[in-house]
Amino acid sequence: MPISSQQEFFVQCHLTEKCNLRCTHCYQSGSADGELSPDEIRALLAELADLLQAWREAYGLEFAAGLNVTGGEPLLHPDLEEILGEMTGGGFAVFLLTNGTLIDADRAARLADLGVRGVQVSIEGPEEIHDTIRGRGSFAAACAGIAHLVAAGHTVTMNATLSALNAGRFREMVRLCASLGAQRFGFSRLVPAGRGAGLVDRILEPGRVRRIYQELFSLRVPGVEIVTGDPVASQLRTTGDADDCGDVATGGCAAGVSGLTIMPDGTVVPCRRLPIPLGNIRQDSLREIWATSKILEQLRDRASYKGACGSCRRWAHCRGCRAIAYASSLARGQADLLADDPQCFHHPC
Repeated sequence: MPISSQQEFFVQCHLTEKCNLRCTHCYQSGSADGELSPDEIRALLAELADLLQAWREAYGLEFAAGLNVTGGEPLLHPDLEEILGEMTGGGFAVFLLTNGTLIDADRAARLADLGVRGVQVSIEGPEEIHDTIRGRGSFAAACAGIAHLVAAGHTVTMNATLSALNAGRFREMVRLCASLGAQRFGFSRLVPAGRGAGLVDRILEPGRVRRIYQELFSLRVPGVEIVTGDPVASQLRTTGDADDCGDVATGGCAAGVSGLTIMPDGTVVPCRRLPIPLGNIRQDSLREIWATSKILEQLRDRASYKGACGSCRRWAHCRGCRAIAYASSLARGQADLLADDPQCFHHPC
């Protein structure tokens, strides 16, 4: 299967691993060695545009191309605005993922002028929880950043990484989102990798994940949309005929199906939280990686999956979070990209 049946294709670009915070759940190294230059990023954008055009011509589909730009902390990259301008000028929908602490009114306005489509800011809970995870004073700085973004007209997603550290406070987080004027509240689950490996005992039990997700989706807060990219959330949004969904991936985990991640040094990985190298854009063609990678082939092949994920009738809409499955299996001493998602709350018939 060369491409997803979806018409959206996202590339997540990590411009740098430099960061002004040191979060307890971070999965990245913090190294700043060997970052791609603006010229190399320009070449990547040209290759990506050519790839999407070739797909349009071959399959008669119009692909919506999106770029998620992040770090580390992307605002620490000295050429960020030049790079964003190249991306938006090339017709890509650009979204910025940031900790929000470095955004003032002037920076928010410049990002708006560059045509950034949306900004995601991480907030991990009320102040005492957020500052415990991300550092003293970071909550106030991030909230100020959100206020500046909203004032500049940005669509802002306030995003939380859910674990036992903050899961009991999610209603407060949604209310905070509304009070700051952010239009969307997003959430994902903790991946026990990198520094986050020390929090493996704080991941949520499957039953609690289900209860929290059900409550989140049932919330009705004026002006706030509840969103998530977590594949297991599809279990609460697909019923009936969707149970029998076949062997072709149509949604769920994006790794190798509707997106890729480029790390600061050009390394290509299936997902920002899945540190399995597929190649490097400094030496390898993105098109060739997408079409010939054995790892991506496995991610697209239902027969390769283990246990409940492999036999689940909702496989095409979910496939579990491969990053969590991999990190959790690694913590048990047997790294397995295709293992069960240990927090999945759906039991196939």
